[in-house]
Amino acid sequence: MKTSIEYPILVTGAAGDVGAIGRSVVTLLLAKGHKVRAMVRREDERAEHLRKLGAKVVVADLTDLQSLHRAVEGTKRIYFGMSISPAYLEATVNLAAVARHHGVEAIVNMSQMTVSQMNIHDSTSSPQHKLHWLAEQVLAWSGLPVVNVRPTVFLDGFFLRLAATGVRENDELALPLGNARTSPIAAYDVARVVATLLDNPAPHIGQVYNLTGPESADLTEHARAFSESLGRTIRYRDVPVLAWTEKLRGFGIPAHLVNHLAVMADLHAQGRYDRLTDDVFTLTGQKPMTTAEFVKAHAAEFTPG
Repeated sequence: MKTSIEYPILVTGAAGDVGAIGRSVVTLLLAKGHKVRAMVRREDERAEHLRKLGAKVVVADLTDLQSLHRAVEGTKRIYFGMSISPAYLEATVNLAAVARHHGVEAIVNMSQMTVSQMNIHDSTSSPQHKLHWLAEQVLAWSGLPVVNVRPTVFLDGFFLRLAATGVRENDELALPLGNARTSPIAAYDVARVVATLLDNPAPHIGQVYNLTGPESADLTEHARAFSESLGRTIRYRDVPVLAWTEKLRGFGIPAHLVNHLAVMADLHAQGRYDRLTDDVFTLTGQKPMTTAEFVKAHAAEFTPG
């Protein structure tokens, strides 16, 4: 049986960016009546927004041990999520060491679903995929009570941030994902799972949950979902990976992230993202958003003017 807790739950990456999983987790935990300590890297309007929601904000950096001690001390449950970064493994080791020191009772670790297809002999050419796999090994070796959450590709990333301009200006879903099937998930649905696990982690310690959307479809079918939600015809255009990544570099996106996205695109084209699970519904009792529902919720960002 779940019991109320007096200590705060620590949410790292609470200011968030793509999909804002951390920020959504903060909101959902507060709604469940928990105290929340929201960890951010800097004081800005996002930190102030978290305070207005009711969270206690702590400024800290996962790569700085002293500030991490301040963030973790006095907490027993942690959501660990971090942006794609070359420092990901360092951050994981720091968190594990500090969490062990302070006697943390549960960590919900945000990983990636591609890790499910990796082992000591088989990785991918994405440096970030390898860092996620190594991070899971570190957390296992630490002996800490961990739940690993492995979502597939986010609707908020490829389908919104990286495709909105093409949909808005040219009525086309222009992505380098080939013609294989994929089951993208909304970041908010991932946040719902994380909040559910942090609300009552004990039954889930040691488990791995693979999260997908409710449908696995090719990009032409996803484009039809865009058309249905936006009331105009949206067509899928498969673009060359190299030209696409060069465009991203031109926007100033870091090489580590660009390389990771390029590998994801190649794996999509190989059919490696044609996967489907019921874990979101099993854990939360609510199905994840379809592509059509997601597009409708973000229609303004896909609409000219």
